[in-house]
Amino acid sequence: MREAHIKRKTAETEINLAINLDRREPINIDTGIGFLDHMLHLFAFHAQVALTVSAKGDLHIDPHHTTEDVGICLGQAINEALGDKKGIKRYGSCVMPMDEALMQIALDLSNRAHLTFECPLPNSHVGTFDTELIEEFWSAVVQNSRSTTHIHYIAGKNTHHIIEAVFKGFGQAFREAICIQDDRIPSSKGTL
Repeated sequence: MREAHIKRKTAETEINLAINLDRREPINIDTGIGFLDHMLHLFAFHAQVALTVSAKGDLHIDPHHTTEDVGICLGQAINEALGDKKGIKRYGSCVMPMDEALMQIALDLSNRAHLTFECPLPNSHVGTFDTELIEEFWSAVVQNSRSTTHIHYIAGKNTHHIIEAVFKGFGQAFREAICIQDDRIPSSKGTL
């Protein structure tokens, strides 16, 4: 089983996260941030992975630390669960429509961290959630999963729809990239 369990405790947050790349259930998310819970559930559903997240953070200050630290833990769990990446397709992409929004996501599970985030968000908040934290979240995921990820806005007016298309699209691209296709390391160098 390709799975990982990450525990992270700081003065700001306490996070317990588990992922299984070869199961679809359970998906149980409780970060204390409703919008983030919703987006993580969408990612897991579309990636077809089991994901449990329990997070307690200094939400009396703001959701920044919790959002970023959940991203760190998710990235670490992805990296650990993939191991040497033997047999995976490695690359995945998706053009994801969500009503009027359209996003393009491309990723390479390359062991080299790089994020291009070209995604203008029309509103600074969705409900009480600060939308500038979306880029912080993906930056943490990418750095800790050691993946190359491109997130590009094509169209959209509704901030919720744009962000939802990002999480769903990343899930679809991730599912494609982690599929087992043979028994080789997916690199002409023989290692990632």
